[in-house]
Amino acid sequence: MRGILVNIARIIVGLTFLFSGFVKAVDPLGTVYKFQDYAEAVGLAGVFPDWLLTCAAILLALTEFSLGISILFAIRRKVTTWFALVFMAVMTIITVWIYIANPVSDCGCFGDALILTNGETLLKNIVLTALTILMVIWHERMPRLISHSNRWLVLHYSCIFIVIVAAYSLYYLPLFDFRPYHIGANIPKGMEIPEGAEQPEFKTTFIMEKNGERKEFTLEEYPDSTWTFIDSKTEVIKPGYEPPIHDFTIQRISDGEDITDSVLTAKGYTFLLISPHLETADDSYFGHIDEICDYAHDNGYGFLCLTASTEKGIERWIDITGAEYTFCNTDETTLKTIIRSNPGLLLLKNGTVVGKWSHNKLPAEEMIKGGKITEKSSFLPKEDMAEKKIAYILMWFVLPLVLLSIADRLWMWSTWFRNEESKHKNIFSKLLKKQKQENGKENRSRQLEDEQEPAGGRSSR
Repeated sequence: MRGILVNIARIIVGLTFLFSGFVKAVDPLGTVYKFQDYAEAVGLAGVFPDWLLTCAAILLALTEFSLGISILFAIRRKVTTWFALVFMAVMTIITVWIYIANPVSDCGCFGDALILTNGETLLKNIVLTALTILMVIWHERMPRLISHSNRWLVLHYSCIFIVIVAAYSLYYLPLFDFRPYHIGANIPKGMEIPEGAEQPEFKTTFIMEKNGERKEFTLEEYPDSTWTFIDSKTEVIKPGYEPPIHDFTIQRISDGEDITDSVLTAKGYTFLLISPHLETADDSYFGHIDEICDYAHDNGYGFLCLTASTEKGIERWIDITGAEYTFCNTDETTLKTIIRSNPGLLLLKNGTVVGKWSHNKLPAEEMIKGGKITEKSSFLPKEDMAEKKIAYILMWFVLPLVLLSIADRLWMWSTWFRNEESKHKNIFSKLLKKQKQENGKENRSRQLEDEQEPAGGRSSR
């Protein structure tokens, strides 16, 4: 029973760490943004440079992923389980603070792949900590899936794999897009609230004053006219249904007009250059951006730049790049959610996302050579890319580890068989040698007996 319990715990904890590390590696910038939210909550906003937070995000993903692999393969069982327990203890303490203080609505444990409330996160960490304690106590009952001599191959290969995934997702775009602005998503539809959806509940409190005394009243307790109104405050008691896409607005900076509806309902294609902060945007490829802007204008497509930058930041960008496109204001968090690149390029068709590119891989040349955009344009992402990516992961990561484990077990079994065979041969040879020695002693004793008999006795015989 102990063996069953500890191995069930091993599978649950190991897969959780594996999944958590992978989704963080897939979206390192998402983890960086979550770190920035935490830093702002404790009054340390802007203290840590972005490069340091990026390194911390990759290190966290690497730690969780390698820890998950080590647990599943039972590598260094005692050290691994103790490290997992310390890690979970720290994470649980942090989530207790998050649950009480509520500095962020989502801890970011699983990125955008699986969003949990603070209460759900705390419960999850308590369960995982309890399971990890079982692993620490009965770690010797966790059978190894790889031999001592080959465990370094599994661990190093896993670390290299997850670093490559993180580097790819940083340089280009996340390997898997779990956000509501993924390719194929229709933005207007994502903003809709279905009929019968749960509505939010609010509580309004009125601050009134009478004869120098101030008191708070609810709407039902609103006093008579002898009280003087001072202030009011409204708080959300119960949040209602929130659509996947919210706070998405586009306001033209030149005249302040809200053009959200006209952009989302525009027929044909519209390019959106996304940059939360033009002050820190990479301007290495501004030539490609200008080429795509000219291409859009030549073919009758819209081209806008959405940013949360100040006028000074926009002017600096124009001075550096010579930009002649229209600049619009959009919420910073929304822009960071749309695309993990600064700047990044989004292509809409009738309000549906049909293309996303990092500034490191802008398809300017392919667009110009290909003429007008069609559904068969070579630069547009294919619909089956997610399936292909999963197949590549299975082929380049899962399959090699499975084959290595099988080969390792077969080698260990054959080694054990050879050792047992050799052991039995040694035992048999020892028995044979002992038998020969006993036979030799018996022959020698007979010879001595024959030599000691009198001559007459021999002749009488």
